[in-house]
Amino acid sequence: MISEELKLIVDKFNEQGKMNFLEETTEEKISEFEKERSVKLPTKFKEWLLFSDGGEFFLPAGIQLYGIEHKPIIDVDNNDRPSEDYIVIGALASGDPILCEKDGERIAIYNQEAGRIEDDEIYD
Repeated sequence: MISEELKLIVDKFNEQGKMNFLEETTEEKISEFEKERSVKLPTKFKEWLLFSDGGEFFLPAGIQLYGIEHKPIIDVDNNDRPSEDYIVIGALASGDPILCEKDGERIAIYNQEAGRIEDDEIYD
């Protein structure tokens, strides 16, 4: 079930540009993904996957989120991250990866050029 908060976000996305939402995944598939890879995805991201298992937003240039069933698949060992404490769950058009904590709730953007996560690009 999609929360009111997520419905508002999706509505806002649809107002702002071309979006390519993918078919949703299931709670069972998410649990299987987490167990097989020894990770715990953030609650809000799991809710997103139950709506759209990845996708592209604000096309033609914008954001790509990865999924657990639809390509590109989340690779928990992707090297485009500052440390093993993070998982790459997407990318900006600039190439900067979108990260989530491996066992936490924070989502952030990693500024590859500067080699750091900016304080204003951390989302709890």
